[in-house]
Amino acid sequence: MLTVEGLRSRYGRIEVLHGIDLQVDSGEIVTVVGANGAGKTTLLKCLSGTQPVSDGRIVFRGDNLGAVPAHARLKRGLAQSPEGRQIFTNLSVEENLRLGAFLYTDDRVDRDMADAFAMFPILKDKRHLPAGGLSGGQQQMLAIARALMGRPSCLLLDEPSMGLAPLLVAQIFEVIGDLKRRDVTVLLVEQNAFGALKIADRGYVMETGRVTMSGPAAELIADPRIREAYLGL
Repeated sequence: MLTVEGLRSRYGRIEVLHGIDLQVDSGEIVTVVGANGAGKTTLLKCLSGTQPVSDGRIVFRGDNLGAVPAHARLKRGLAQSPEGRQIFTNLSVEENLRLGAFLYTDDRVDRDMADAFAMFPILKDKRHLPAGGLSGGQQQMLAIARALMGRPSCLLLDEPSMGLAPLLVAQIFEVIGDLKRRDVTVLLVEQNAFGALKIADRGYVMETGRVTMSGPAAELIADPRIREAYLGL
């Protein structure tokens, strides 16, 4: 579904991605783990079209996205739930969700919203309240639900567990695992390597803008280098 070949990106004159190769097949959950500053968020921004690419190719469902603007990538089925949630705090929960469906005006929007509320019942209870009044965990649920309102075939998730209590982290990872059963392909960027690899099919390890390891998630969890560097084992 998604192929990245030799991807490079820079901030000004400083290159931060140094030739990333990555593949996500349809129906998979693929995770990218690594420490702060590894380039994980920059990678997702390149994929969603909000960060310029200086070299390499991004191919999504057979199409080269090189000249495709960010809003058009969503229309093709590639959506992102960004780091830090970035919800519209002054708007209601329902208004945030409807903005996620800005491409659509059909009757299915209400069904999509009902699906979002079924996935996150607390959002239904607070649908008319300002999103800024939600807890951190509820805001993360809203960010994911808003991205899903765009009907993506591939969802990019950037640090969904950041700043959350352990119980909420477990709930968020459970939801991500459930997306696979809903036929949504997921590329997950996470610092919580153990939680991410537990629900993933495959994983990539990034260090200072490069992929240093990749393979089936179970093999990465068992690798002594990963266990020592990222799992604290």
